Amino acid sequence: MNPITFHAPQASAEALRQAAGANAAFIAGGTNLIDLMKEGVMRPAALVDINNLPLDAIAATAQGGLLLGATARNADTAYHPLVRSRYPLLSAAILAGASPQIRNMATDGGNLLQRTRCHYFYDIAVPCNKRAPGSGCSAIGGLTRQHAILGASEHCIATHPSDMCVALAALDAVVRVSSEQGERRIDFADFHRLPGANPERDNTLLPGELINAIELPPAGQFAAHSAYLKFRDRASYAFALVSVAAAVDIGADGAVRAARVALGSVAHKPWRVPAAEELLLGQQAGNAAFEACADLLLAGARGQGQNDFKIPMARRAVVRALEQAAAGTIDNMHAAADSAGKEPL
Repeated sequence: MNPITFHAPQASAEALRQAAGANAAFIAGGTNLIDLMKEGVMRPAALVDINNLPLDAIAATAQGGLLLGATARNADTAYHPLVRSRYPLLSAAILAGASPQIRNMATDGGNLLQRTRCHYFYDIAVPCNKRAPGSGCSAIGGLTRQHAILGASEHCIATHPSDMCVALAALDAVVRVSSEQGERRIDFADFHRLPGANPERDNTLLPGELINAIELPPAGQFAAHSAYLKFRDRASYAFALVSVAAAVDIGADGAVRAARVALGSVAHKPWRVPAAEELLLGQQAGNAAFEACADLLLAGARGQGQNDFKIPMARRAVVRALEQAAAGTIDNMHAAADSAGKEPL
């Protein structure tokens, strides 16, 4: 058994210095990392506990957006009054994931770093390019029911498991990170990677970089018209087969003024196609426009046999999510009223 060095720094500079060594990992909630260590999938030589760092605040920004601290717990984020009133889409997505116990421990920054739930990735007895680059992809030609229909490669067909990240993608979030070399901002669309020839790289973080916060731009125009739909094998504590985060801004004439649509559990990262959203602009919010959006969003989708059903399921899910967003849900209508300081209708 290889020993693991444990650090509990009190300051960010100390944490970054301790993580700069070879094969170190940051840990906060540990809801995914500990599982991976137990299975032998990840074997860090050092753990840097960041729970003592001041990274758990949730606060409004001067621009009217919101800043989510990296170590803020998922449950605290989902139920935060500013999240519920300004970003009900994010609240709904978080509450669709995991279980209450896990949401109480899991952190916002850690949610971004979840690794795939591909059966073969977790089974160290079989080849997996994500776990052992160059060893092969056991999923191709194997059990593929939960695997990707978009953005896959000959090296990996795994999907990203997060619910929260699908909403963050739709909301144009920005990830703030730091290292000993300084700070930088990463647009959420650029944070996660498609597998390509290097599926072992889940994201664009550089070695030693720490997620400090997630920044949300203002999104008040979507507060009353957003929906998160998750299709899964059972009603709770199950990863999605397909999920959709949808938000629309509708004018008094019924035409779409702005739209956001992101798909989850269909690719190596949350799947968003700006052209599909632009297709809705100026169109009447209805079935014809929503179907056209879904078709463009899923252009090029290809199944692996057992997961072929995910293509029509995703198409119907996009249409349904947009219909629900356009109609507005009770929770969203309450959120919009709260945001405006009025009683809900």
